[in-house]
Amino acid sequence: MSDLGRLTTETPNPASARLDELSPIEIVRLMNAEDAKVAPAVGREAEKIATAIEVIAERLRGGGRLIYLGAGTSGRLGVIDAAECPPTFSTPPEMVVGVIAGGPQAMFRSVEGAEDIGPAAVDDLKRIGLGSRDVLVGIATSGRTPYVVAGLRYAREVGAFAIGLTCNEGADLEKECDLVIAPVVGPEVLAGSTRLKAGTATKMVLNMLTTGAMVRLGKTYGNLMVDLRATNSKLMDRARRIVSAVAGISRQEAEELLRQCDGEVKTAIVMHRFRISPHEARRHLATFEGRLRQALENPPSLAAEPSQSTTASASTNP
Repeated sequence: MSDLGRLTTETPNPASARLDELSPIEIVRLMNAEDAKVAPAVGREAEKIATAIEVIAERLRGGGRLIYLGAGTSGRLGVIDAAECPPTFSTPPEMVVGVIAGGPQAMFRSVEGAEDIGPAAVDDLKRIGLGSRDVLVGIATSGRTPYVVAGLRYAREVGAFAIGLTCNEGADLEKECDLVIAPVVGPEVLAGSTRLKAGTATKMVLNMLTTGAMVRLGKTYGNLMVDLRATNSKLMDRARRIVSAVAGISRQEAEELLRQCDGEVKTAIVMHRFRISPHEARRHLATFEGRLRQALENPPSLAAEPSQSTTASASTNP
């Protein structure tokens, strides 16, 4: 295992050597200047991130899952990203899963020593049934966390695609991965506090992985969130606005369409465009694997069930 003191993320940052003597505005300006280095570091890993997106989309399309595995801040970021997928993309909760060392309680309180227990990762991954169709993203800023390294090793043993996400070059986890993403952000303002730049870089990469994969799966229309799940008033308003904009109708008409379609944005848009029932709209979307653009560009087959008007379809809503 690599010497922790040699890691870039553990090295004292010369720019913050007198951190305790700075005024609040000087601290803010220093941290802001250091944060500006994060996006270029992530950008240097663009090709690898793009490869990961393609692999994840392919595995999800084939019935696999995306599993995040991490400890501490890294694990929490994975759990957060996974939790955002159902409301944003209407994915089932089991499609993108976050696993954190120490279990769910570690989201709110540090579980001391959990990251050092490698076998626990194997147990956790067995518990969720990690298999050959899945992708495991092991998140370890240091690149040496025993829990993550062991999880990546197990992933390859069962045939899952193993991706390592670290902020240090030459990380221990590299030998256990099919692909390594390593945005090197440099020393932290507070030496070793990887919740800072490294945490920001991690969040940026995770955003790209799930958003990119979901776009590839047809869960967006342009930059619109057409597969969102309207679980609160904000999202319901967004759903109305999307249907209104894409279909070219009033908010009131959009709300009625959504009511008939159980809140499904894509179904409502297709139903309005072709004057068909919600059932027919869902079936037409399924023909194009849920890709709204293709569904709108290709009218339903003449062999389909007789079309019904939007008004009449209210009575046929399944």
